[in-house]
Amino acid sequence: MDDQLIIVEAVRRMLIGQADIEFHFVTDAAKAHAAAAALGPTVILQDLVMPGTDGFDVIRQFRTDAALRTVPVIVLSAKEDPKLKAHSFAVGANDYLVKLPDPVELLARIRYHSAAYISRLERDEAFRFLRESQQKLADANVQLQKLAALDGLTGIGNRRAFDETVQREWQRGQRTKQPLSMLLCDVDSFKLYNDELGHQAGDLCLKKVAAVLTAQLKRPADLAARYGGEEFAIVLPETDLDGALQLAEACRASLAELALAHPCTQAGVVTISIGVASLVPAPEHTPADLIASSDQALYAAKAAGRNRVCKAV
Repeated sequence: MDDQLIIVEAVRRMLIGQADIEFHFVTDAAKAHAAAAALGPTVILQDLVMPGTDGFDVIRQFRTDAALRTVPVIVLSAKEDPKLKAHSFAVGANDYLVKLPDPVELLARIRYHSAAYISRLERDEAFRFLRESQQKLADANVQLQKLAALDGLTGIGNRRAFDETVQREWQRGQRTKQPLSMLLCDVDSFKLYNDELGHQAGDLCLKKVAAVLTAQLKRPADLAARYGGEEFAIVLPETDLDGALQLAEACRASLAELALAHPCTQAGVVTISIGVASLVPAPEHTPADLIASSDQALYAAKAAGRNRVCKAV
């Protein structure tokens, strides 16, 4: 940008024949910003003294535009003045030359600043790509962690999710002194169901049982998980024994009402037996104690005739 055509022509002659340099110019300061934004230069040559404005204001405009903020600006000034140089750098210029400079020096400065700017763009693009890749990797890891905690057949939590949740909620219960309850559920006579109807029907049965159990959970902290085979577990933080028994009975009744045909039982439908236990986590107990109590209650429900809920004693 220079308002004197004689200077523009002199600079053009210095750059003519340089295959790696494309030269554009404007003589109207009011058009400088728009022209630079449209062209996307890698270096801007800027005069300081122009009618109606000065080069400092134009440089400031460049530096307020995100697209031009880092484009190198070489000031071409008629004065060898330290104060002008200092002020040029203060408003955002990258270099200062007294016009007209030696062609060899001008070419060297232009190529140096242009190469540095292009390298910066490439570096920033590489960093942007790296950040995006890291974010995609982080998102993928989160998704993998979620998938790793899901049972492949039923889509609910798997044994790993159960173990991690019990440990986490046990520690939280120790801090809050709130009860932690557990339900262990077993599909009654499931081996007979599989033998009679086949494994595909058995898999579908387990999916429907899992759906019935999860439908009864109302809080984000509650977890339904496949404990193993035809056994399921439900973890209920901050829930006392009465609340856990109510939920267990709702699960049992909901599955019975679904009336999935089971030709090998007296009831004629798929049912579950549920053992319920509750503890306030404390140093004298462990999560294994809660699991063992639930398991004993489940055994009692089976021994009492199945399709029922029993609590730990």
